[in-house]
Amino acid sequence: MRSSIEPLRIRHFRALWTAAVFSNVGSFLHAVAASWAMLELTGSPLWVGLMAASNTLPLLFLALPAGAMADLVDRRRVLLIAQSIMGAAAIAMAVTWYLEIVGPGLLLALGLLLGVGLALNQPSWQAMVPDLVPRGMVADAVALNSVAFNVARAVGPALGGLIVAVSGPGLAFAINAFSFIGVIAVVFTFRKASPGDIGDETVGGAIAVGLRYARYTAPFRRLLAIAASFAITSAVVQSLLPNVTKDALNSGASTFGYLLGAMGVGALFGAFTRRYGLDRLGRSMVPLSMTAFGFAGILVGVSRSLPLTFAAMLLAGVCWVWSLATLNATVQLMTPQWVRGRAMSLYTLAFVGFLPIGSIVGGAIGNIIGAAESVAVMSVATVALGLTFARIGIPALGENTPSDPPEDWTTQPHHAHMRGGPVMVINTWVISHLKLEEYLRVMNELRQVRLRTGANQWTLFRNADDPHRMSEFMQLASWEDHIRQHHRIDAAAVEVIRRASAFDTSGGPKTRHLVAVPVDPDELPAWEELISVHDDLHAEDGSIPLDADDPVHAG
Repeated sequence: MRSSIEPLRIRHFRALWTAAVFSNVGSFLHAVAASWAMLELTGSPLWVGLMAASNTLPLLFLALPAGAMADLVDRRRVLLIAQSIMGAAAIAMAVTWYLEIVGPGLLLALGLLLGVGLALNQPSWQAMVPDLVPRGMVADAVALNSVAFNVARAVGPALGGLIVAVSGPGLAFAINAFSFIGVIAVVFTFRKASPGDIGDETVGGAIAVGLRYARYTAPFRRLLAIAASFAITSAVVQSLLPNVTKDALNSGASTFGYLLGAMGVGALFGAFTRRYGLDRLGRSMVPLSMTAFGFAGILVGVSRSLPLTFAAMLLAGVCWVWSLATLNATVQLMTPQWVRGRAMSLYTLAFVGFLPIGSIVGGAIGNIIGAAESVAVMSVATVALGLTFARIGIPALGENTPSDPPEDWTTQPHHAHMRGGPVMVINTWVISHLKLEEYLRVMNELRQVRLRTGANQWTLFRNADDPHRMSEFMQLASWEDHIRQHHRIDAAAVEVIRRASAFDTSGGPKTRHLVAVPVDPDELPAWEELISVHDDLHAEDGSIPLDADDPVHAG
């Protein structure tokens, strides 16, 4: 327990966490009030369903742009804007409700606006955790954030129902609006956070780079697949719980809340025992937790006893946090700072985006064989997933953590701007035919380094007249993208580059830089615009020496 709450000793994290508890309670009050308000206005299950989805729907469309913003600008500013949007939406709901001028369309529009703020908030909020606590505390900080959420989930809905019953939805909207003030005040006290990437990159370009990072980083890609598959098979336990409560347990809404609260209590226990489980189970913790969650879901599906179902929901809550808090922390620790916001947005999409799919699939199966039976069947799939992941292995917490390049690998500042684009970088080796197979294996590793750090195309060519001469061609959208690529090199990339360079038998591979020149009569450049100094990022950082005949070098 002591180690699990260690991040709360850090003042900034403690203040943000405390504010988050109250803000999450306000959000659950709001969710209950908004659904009830829409029910009063329309009486339509469709409108109520749309209102419930309004908070998360924008996330599907804005997660990637929000992740790019988290890496390109000050995350503190993004959080302030996002929290202000959510607060303004809640205030507008309260005012329009009390003035009796709100209709279904306006209420839904304000719900979507609040969802826009939430979508902007999530990547920056998650990416900021490693900025607030040391790396060794990141997993515990993520688990504590889960505590904040589950405390709110245990208290918020019941409190929201009481407030709506006594005073109406307007008061709940107002309380939620007030809850954002605490988070805004805390974030204001943080120092300005440097953006993850350098230079003036566009949001579209940053999204493309983030997607290529995911595509060419195998451990991260595997974690996304694990999160998405777990979301599909596990969603049914919560989504069909009302049906299970009514049909299998012959109980009503109070029992449903009781069972949902049991999962929340289990989640709280799981947050404080996650470190203990990790110490005992190590890299097997996540797959075994998923397996245990599946068994808990099977019990929920086959049980006709309230105490047994309650115990199963407790177990499900523990395993839920053990799995997801550890996966979340693993993603945060394995991604470099320059792309962390985009990585967290992709992770959120992989899990949150696939939860509705799991609910729909489970509901469709439930229409055929029954809700309880559907929970059991989908949970069998969860067990199979957990056992499969245990067998093939998944990235463990703290593995593949990026580290700074070694001390003898230094990158000097680059002050020149090269007009034009795209940029083609050509590195040429002269190799021994005896080492061709080994060389090609290393070049495949180098290919992934180039593509995940910014290159949008990469190809290895052999000289038709001299098969010993090999050249890699990589293309980037602009000169600035190539400069950013230099700054994204970490220790693992340095090791790959040095192994690749060692294959050259002519004193080291040579580099040429080709920059596209506009030939449109309205855009013809002056000679001075074609000159740039690039030695400092190659000759002095020891990556790949510039070719003496390279026109860029000669300039």
